[in-house]
Amino acid sequence: MSPLRTRIRPAAGRAARPSREETAQRALVLRLLSLLLQYPDAELAGERTALAAAVNALPPSPAADELAAFTTWFTAQPADALESHYVEIFDLRRKSSLYLTYYLHGDTRRRGMALLTLAQTYRAAGWSADSGELPDHLPVVLEFAALAGPRAGEAPLRRHRRGLELIHHALSDVKSPYAGLLTALLSLLPPASDAELAAVAKLAAEGPPAEDVGLDPYSGAGFAPPGTFVPPAPARPTLMPPLTGPTDSEPRR
Repeated sequence: MSPLRTRIRPAAGRAARPSREETAQRALVLRLLSLLLQYPDAELAGERTALAAAVNALPPSPAADELAAFTTWFTAQPADALESHYVEIFDLRRKSSLYLTYYLHGDTRRRGMALLTLAQTYRAAGWSADSGELPDHLPVVLEFAALAGPRAGEAPLRRHRRGLELIHHALSDVKSPYAGLLTALLSLLPPASDAELAAVAKLAAEGPPAEDVGLDPYSGAGFAPPGTFVPPAPARPTLMPPLTGPTDSEPRR
């Protein structure tokens, strides 16, 4: 892997269009985040050394620092401890669930439509996720962002900024090393407005909306009715090209 030398600049405050190399580096960070936020099964655990090497080759940036701190912890843990920790913080805690539409719509009919809209966004870009996960699963959203480019690809991340903030707060509260990955991701997005931060505080206090309906057209896709929770089956890591950064920002076809 060739070292990447150009500094990754945060999205906020860019005065000029990013260069091709900057876009490729940004995509690489997003791809690494997508992989590291997936369930650490045997396949992913077996790639920990390669992932750490890719992180260490990144140029200096706040996101790179957070990724380096996380992979130091990630590579040092026993595989079974990683799996247990992941299930505990992501599958058994609704406040840190990785399914982003839940934070905007809760268990309501609107959530089903939001999932369908997101899937249609992927198809319109010529991209099809093959991980077996719902389209709002954060690693899937991150992979799309990496492959489709900063403008259209990162739009779903910007749209779900409140949910990302809440996940970050929840992970920080339990002192999970995964909080650093959300810190890295948020550093790439425009700063949250006062209104967004107020909405996050309200969401943390009151929770997302709920109603006694299914999630058609995604009913039966791993979520329980309001008041109960059934952890979704862990998805296999998404297979990606070698971690050398894309040559352009076009989505996979």
